[in-house]
Amino acid sequence: MYRIRDLRFRYPRNSEDTIGGISFDIKKGEIFGLLGPSGVGKSTTQKLLIKLLGSYRGEILYKGKDLHSYNDSYYQDIGVGFEMPVFFSKLTAEENLRFFKQLYASNIDTDILLKRLGLYEDRNRRVSEYSKGMKVRLNFIRAMINNPNMLFLDEPTNGLDPKNARIIKEIIKEFRQQGGTVLLTTHLMNDVDELCDRVAFMAGGKIVEISTPKELKLKYSTRELDIEYMDDGTIRKSTFSLDGLGTNNEFMDIIRKRPIITLHSRESTLDDIFIKVTGVDAGV
Repeated sequence: MYRIRDLRFRYPRNSEDTIGGISFDIKKGEIFGLLGPSGVGKSTTQKLLIKLLGSYRGEILYKGKDLHSYNDSYYQDIGVGFEMPVFFSKLTAEENLRFFKQLYASNIDTDILLKRLGLYEDRNRRVSEYSKGMKVRLNFIRAMINNPNMLFLDEPTNGLDPKNARIIKEIIKEFRQQGGTVLLTTHLMNDVDELCDRVAFMAGGKIVEISTPKELKLKYSTRELDIEYMDDGTIRKSTFSLDGLGTNNEFMDIIRKRPIITLHSRESTLDDIFIKVTGVDAGV
């Protein structure tokens, strides 16, 4: 879907580039996570890809064509869910959706998503009366309103209860299964682990790691196993290398003779990796 090569961008009043020469691809039909602490250029990169910012250096190709070559018809092909929901607060949810539908040649049946996300009964309430979580859910529906091929989502589940967050993630997975492509930015690493086919970590305006979540966890993990077991009424803990584990006599003796309480490999979490490669906690 996208081919980005040596992308650079500097805001007019800045003395340094916000985006310092990044290169990556977004494959058709994948969920691609663009991750990093605040201020490293994630939002700027998104704004470049959705044509809210121009005057960049480098190359952005969309479906094999230079992004500059697209006119406003480009917006018929993409859906965008901004982190901060923006609506006409004096209008109802239904009136907001009706207005945004007029901007596109193709629309989805929004009633289906309103019902699925628990907003249908409140569709005729003013958005100003909505809670934060209700606005987040409505914001997601608006991003899907034109049945896009490419979906940009910024913190799509932030502030949602587990039930509604689960529904949104299920819809995102279904969108991918139907051939859609997603660029996801979020600080919720559990969402990344569950949804993303590949992820790129940004730091200082550059991409410092890019791979699948599984490959990253293997790369940054310690190849060891922690085991807790009972020994004469006492809980004991031992650590073994994963290499040659099946022929480790001490480990096999514990497995055969002792009641096992827990077994854990020392696989790094995406939160761990986030901190290691960016130097900042994922929640920042």
